[in-house]
Amino acid sequence: MKAKEKAELIAHFAAEKKGENIVLLDMSGHGMLYDWFVVVSASSARRINAIAKSIDTGLSSKKIKPISIEGKGNPYWTLLDYEDVVVHVFYAEIRDYYGLERLWPDIPQIHFKEKCLKKTSQKKSQKPS
Repeated sequence: MKAKEKAELIAHFAAEKKGENIVLLDMSGHGMLYDWFVVVSASSARRINAIAKSIDTGLSSKKIKPISIEGKGNPYWTLLDYEDVVVHVFYAEIRDYYGLERLWPDIPQIHFKEKCLKKTSQKKSQKPS
């Protein structure tokens, strides 16, 4: 499975468990160790764990296992590393604090909205005047 397909599938599994503000960052071609970054917000510790478990179970059913899972049981953040795709599931306020998307403002982003994917770019040159 290609990295983009994996990232989209991860977004789908996160949305099924009411993940919020799901953003896929296309890191390919930017000298990173991975191709895609998926960032998800959750409204509670229970939901963080449910989202992470849904992603892990869903990908495991397709014979895709994580290299590692960090923060399992952490009430604020969990990271799942699938080699070419890294997933961060954050408690909403913690995500706002760290602002991972702001670290790479020129990286193309895909905002996952239920059944459709909408690609946008945060490049400064494309902002309306």
